[in-house]
Amino acid sequence: MTSCNNAIKKMLPKTYLRNHVAREIHVALIHFKDLVPLMDKYTYNDGTTKVLMSLTGTIPILFKDMSYNIPICVWLEESYPQSAPICYVKPTWEMMILQGNYVSSNGDILLPYLQEWKQGKCDLVSLLQVMVATFGDLPPICMQPHPQPAQASCSLQFHKQSQVLSRPDGSLYLTLSTEDGQSVPQGNETSC
Repeated sequence: MTSCNNAIKKMLPKTYLRNHVAREIHVALIHFKDLVPLMDKYTYNDGTTKVLMSLTGTIPILFKDMSYNIPICVWLEESYPQSAPICYVKPTWEMMILQGNYVSSNGDILLPYLQEWKQGKCDLVSLLQVMVATFGDLPPICMQPHPQPAQASCSLQFHKQSQVLSRPDGSLYLTLSTEDGQSVPQGNETSC
């Protein structure tokens, strides 16, 4: 337990409250095993960037008696735990964000717990538990709908509109039909 805590502490720049932040991250990783701590570049809305600690991965939710993994990223600024984490839903390419009361169209997580953040009363594990409970009631993502093809593939159309027949001499030939089912004239047959 201490070695993991120390490894996290070594990742954190000295500008963080290293002991406190490392301990909170360690406890979060015990409860949420699919999250990974990373130091990475965060880009603010004004375009400025800063290397911050993040927890990235998935949290498990239960929705309509089915288990799902919600991809998230939780950023901890150097002022953490005085300031609330910056949290996002991070859908994969096959998912789409469901904008709602607690998630914006770009994936910002807007929970009251974050808006009412108070140092000493709020912590990382509780935040993740609130996400699990909230997203279990209303998931923030869904799978992208796959558009139905407007028409069948060429191969399927070809098979529907063709037929292999045999001649009396045993040779095979392919007949083609038009879209309305009429045979294409004999001159267009192909011998096999």
